[in-house]
Amino acid sequence: MRNNSSSNSRDEERNKEAASSPPSIDSRFNQTLRNVQGLLKGRSFPGKILITRRSDPLDPSILHSPTIDMRSPENDRDHSEQVDRSTEDELQNRSSTNASSSVNHTKSSSTSSQSTLKEIHKSNVGARATDSARLMKFTKELSGSSVILEKLRELAWSGVPPYLRPTVWRLLLGYAPSNSDRREGVLRRKRTEYLDHVAQYYDVPDTQRTDEEITMLRQITVDCPRTVPDVSFFQQVEVQKSLERILYTWAIRHPASGYVQGINDLATPFLIVFLSEYLEGSIDTWSMADLSSEKILNVEADSYWCLSKLLDGMQDHYTFAQPGIQRLVFKLKELVRRIDEPVSKHIEDQGLEFLQFAFRWFNCLLIREIPFHLVSRLWDTYLAEGDALPEFLVYISASFLLTWSDKLRKLDFQEMVMFLQHLPTNNWSDVELEMVLSQAYMWHTMFNNSPSHLAG
Repeated sequence: MRNNSSSNSRDEERNKEAASSPPSIDSRFNQTLRNVQGLLKGRSFPGKILITRRSDPLDPSILHSPTIDMRSPENDRDHSEQVDRSTEDELQNRSSTNASSSVNHTKSSSTSSQSTLKEIHKSNVGARATDSARLMKFTKELSGSSVILEKLRELAWSGVPPYLRPTVWRLLLGYAPSNSDRREGVLRRKRTEYLDHVAQYYDVPDTQRTDEEITMLRQITVDCPRTVPDVSFFQQVEVQKSLERILYTWAIRHPASGYVQGINDLATPFLIVFLSEYLEGSIDTWSMADLSSEKILNVEADSYWCLSKLLDGMQDHYTFAQPGIQRLVFKLKELVRRIDEPVSKHIEDQGLEFLQFAFRWFNCLLIREIPFHLVSRLWDTYLAEGDALPEFLVYISASFLLTWSDKLRKLDFQEMVMFLQHLPTNNWSDVELEMVLSQAYMWHTMFNNSPSHLAG
């Protein structure tokens, strides 16, 4: 009896100490993980939920007639509640397991969270990706007389249905007005304005260009065939001419930066998304010859203006010496040091500078690092972030890098350089990309309110 009493006393003392001690970074991480589990249920943070591809095909009537409600509100509610209940039961079991485990270092917390997220993905593949309730939310937001952009951002963060993507992207970037009555007129005027710019700046002989403009056009002409070289569609001559017109016109109208290599990559998601309004099937089967010149110029115009809107929010990324990108690289280095000190120390000990690999990541927004078929999904989140995108890019890049944390610690300088230049992402699917985004979101939630963690 005396032994049991002393044992109980020690347990009570330990509980009191635990209750009085300040929350460690590990407990914060576990709490954040539980928040994300709530996020996965679509409750704590509506809109910011993981999505994956649905295993069963969508009802074609939903895709092509989004304004028609295919199920009653009661059935929709029953379906959503059923998904929520099954998801909640499973996540609560996992949450209890996480809460009972003790984690001693941030690195082990990160590994544990990735394992948990992988389990969640296995059990929830397609649960909320393209179910009718989610599609109806998009339809409801887009069908009103005026779109509430904040609600649209919440939905788009988790991915946009492909057939709605052109409309949603135009709205998120502020290219198309939120007022539906004005939308058609504004797009018509902006497309005409783009044609005027092309006629004024591009469709002129070299004798009317300065030496700098001739040099810039030649560089663009060289870079266009190199853009997304592993996708055959971009090797079509007419695609390269469209890209050339967009880039040169943008560069002439933005003399503070002019053309910078890497901007050519940033135009490609817009081209593909806006072409998808006119071309069906796989991008590998697309041909610009199937489109009228009017449709091609409409796609160019929309791509030009959306590229302009995107780059307006990161102007110093492409001015002389690209100070904006250098600043993001520095913040990435500091964030990785906070999250995974062993990897940070190993990179430093090997003499590898973050600038040597991360500069390209920020310059091209990771387009060159992942399969092209995943880029549009990644950009759904980019555009949903709005003005906060440059800051969130730091967290995405940290999550991306630390995907290979264990691998990196085993490599020397030369091996790391080669590995980071040719990352093994060729077989990535939506699942791996969403893991990166989820981890980035968790770290942003954890660290963003710490005023000094990314000072500089």
